[in-house]
Amino acid sequence: MNNNDTIFALSSGHGKSGVAVIRVSGDDLRDLFLRITNRKSADARHAYFATMRDTAGDVIDQIVATYFVAPQSFTGTDVIEIYSHGAPAVVEKIFEYLRNTGARMADAGEFSRRAFYNNKMDLADVDGLAALLDAQTDAQRRSALQSMMGGDSEIYNNWRGQMIEISAYAAAILDYADDELPANIGDTIRTKTQKLYEEITDALARYAAVRAIRGGFNVVLTGETNVGKSSLFNAILGANRAIVSDIPGTTRDVVSATLDIGGYMVNLSDTAGLRETNDTIEKIGIERTQSEIDSADIIINVHTPDDAPHTLPHADKNTICVVNKSDLTNAPHTDNIIYVSAKNGDGVSELTNAIREKISAIATAAQNGVAVNARTHGLLSDAASELKSAIDAPETNYDIFSEHTRRAADAIGKILGTITANDVLDATFSQLCLGK
Repeated sequence: MNNNDTIFALSSGHGKSGVAVIRVSGDDLRDLFLRITNRKSADARHAYFATMRDTAGDVIDQIVATYFVAPQSFTGTDVIEIYSHGAPAVVEKIFEYLRNTGARMADAGEFSRRAFYNNKMDLADVDGLAALLDAQTDAQRRSALQSMMGGDSEIYNNWRGQMIEISAYAAAILDYADDELPANIGDTIRTKTQKLYEEITDALARYAAVRAIRGGFNVVLTGETNVGKSSLFNAILGANRAIVSDIPGTTRDVVSATLDIGGYMVNLSDTAGLRETNDTIEKIGIERTQSEIDSADIIINVHTPDDAPHTLPHADKNTICVVNKSDLTNAPHTDNIIYVSAKNGDGVSELTNAIREKISAIATAAQNGVAVNARTHGLLSDAASELKSAIDAPETNYDIFSEHTRRAADAIGKILGTITANDVLDATFSQLCLGK
């Protein structure tokens, strides 16, 4: 990959559209911009209306184009943005023109990679950008924006700076007399290291909540056969997605759908009924049910009035107990159990509100601090492990203490990209689409 090449890509969506945005990045693109707009001069950061022509002089399209001079651009290089009509034929003709000038199609994430190399963003910002491009709900948007706009980077830089300082003081204890160092420096750096360790372990504990916000909350309907899970699944969705039958064991596989509840993405799953069976296919469905339960953020245990619990079963805080077919009984209700009728819709809104409340409680844990994703989780775990080793080191062994805190700082550096390897870069930027 040559960072001096002139590259281009479609930054807007593919297919028929009113307007297409084509982005070009390279060194000294002023002459190219003047040729595109058929002008003798142009100011940076000014939109120009122009008739764009090919090398034979034939009209390609009427466009608006803007020129961004380095380093005042997204990539830190010169950038041209062309706004044309969104017809695929028009976009391809502009691509042909740009190829004829010596430019090439950008690789996925190459614009952001250039921004990274030119110190316009770090890898934590890139993670946030990737999450923003994937955002489908308002909660996902807010979480991603916090990362993309530097909120995570500020925390990571603060942690890394403290670790470097602690490591330096630990090394200095070995080389300087006590009266040449701050008073009680040994106790001070150990206290700071313990605080950093607790902050990072707290961030790791929020990983599941962040994953749920960005990837969707996994909500699973479970229960015995014929309790009406599929009917309830359809009632929550407001659509007939799952097959409904009085025959026990109808649902033999996981049926899933995505919906928005309170601004959060929810991956709702209907599962096979839990029972003893000799049916090979049904057994596979039950195994998949268990897998869904293991990965669930919220479990909805569905019962019927005949097997309704008289007291709330022992369950964790993210389990909702539901009695379906409430229209078939007049028995008194038990506190903390939601009674619904998938047939006539009674109680479904109450169940949806209960799901929303539990999602909000989980999401609250992710609102403060860094948004830990799959990439950063491993590096934060490494940093926490190194800090724990420093804390556990013998009190007088400051060379070991210094080395472990330095390694912790390196792990945080890899999150930001200040210390990295090509495979880390490739994995990070490959999340992005062409034009980013």
